Amino acid sequence: MQIRLYKDTDKEKWDSYVFSHPASTHCHLSGWKNVIEKTYGHKGYYLIAEKGVPNPSNPSNPINPSNPIIGVLPLFHIKSLLFGNHLVSMPFLNYGGILSDNEESEMALLSEAIKLGERLKVDNIELRHLKAISSLNPTNSTNPSNSINPTDPTNPINCVTRTHKVRMVLTLPGSSGELLKSFKAKMRSQISRPQKEGMTAVIGRIELLDPFYKVFSINMRDLGSPVHSKKIFKQICNEFPQNVKIGIVNCQKIPVSAGLVFCFRDTVEIPWASSLKKFNNLSPNMLLYWSLMEYACDNGFKYFDFGRSTPGEGTYKFKEQWGAIPSPLYWHNISSDGKPLTNNQSEKSKFKRAVYYWGKLPVPISNIIGPFIRKRIEL
Repeated sequence: MQIRLYKDTDKEKWDSYVFSHPASTHCHLSGWKNVIEKTYGHKGYYLIAEKGVPNPSNPSNPINPSNPIIGVLPLFHIKSLLFGNHLVSMPFLNYGGILSDNEESEMALLSEAIKLGERLKVDNIELRHLKAISSLNPTNSTNPSNSINPTDPTNPINCVTRTHKVRMVLTLPGSSGELLKSFKAKMRSQISRPQKEGMTAVIGRIELLDPFYKVFSINMRDLGSPVHSKKIFKQICNEFPQNVKIGIVNCQKIPVSAGLVFCFRDTVEIPWASSLKKFNNLSPNMLLYWSLMEYACDNGFKYFDFGRSTPGEGTYKFKEQWGAIPSPLYWHNISSDGKPLTNNQSEKSKFKRAVYYWGKLPVPISNIIGPFIRKRIEL
């Protein structure tokens, strides 16, 4: 087995492995390397574990086309004076982490990530997993745990495994009609109300990017959160034209709710969704989510992934009412600089004042300043 860095010529081989792996998500696809590097300039380090030896006909070239991939790990180096110096898999997305065929390749990729973190002098490495890495202690989510270090067994890994967020997934029936019937009368009434108020839903592709971003940027400003660059969503649409759909709810031709979904294998995930708060009393977000679930059902998808949530918060309750089932996420935070890690579960707590004042900015100003800050926040 050997570990090496991804090259552009590996795209087909990498993605073939991702599509075939039962634990993969769209976050593991190679196209995200282009999206994040081209939009924000963060360097991607995509690690490949191969079974076999380097190319015997050219020892200086580590690529041997006959070697099958047995594991991958996409990583990005994100460095800023305010938010620190990190390796993350995957930034800006809900999931990521190591995909591997066995514990041996998992450990080898983890070892290489630790070595990379040492070379880059990062503060920590964050791996976002649907299931815990077997060599890292998933039961200790409050205090740092010492786990076996594949690089140096005499120097245990200083790791915190956080399970403070959950994935919310709804299993879909064979048709949207069946799904609608499964909802309680109150839910069906909330779905139909915006329609009775004259709201309409449409689903498309990149042609709906402008109204999506208009709603998204206003909502992010209202929430006091720096907004992503419009460029990142354009890059996503261009990089994954067959996978991305955009849903818009209009009220008298005005976009009032919008969401971007990613279709991967049997699952539709909605990483980004927003509604204009002045229309909240008409529940346009109910129509938005219903239209996207209707699309998923009627196009043969088996699961609707609402993304990550914090139990007890408003977004969690919103997703729960649709019947979504929570499952814990395992965010492994590994110290690379020898400093102790803490389990800070409130990302916004340190910035409450900034959140308040950001929400007062004019939208055109927040749209200019926001992406400059947002690119440095890996959440």
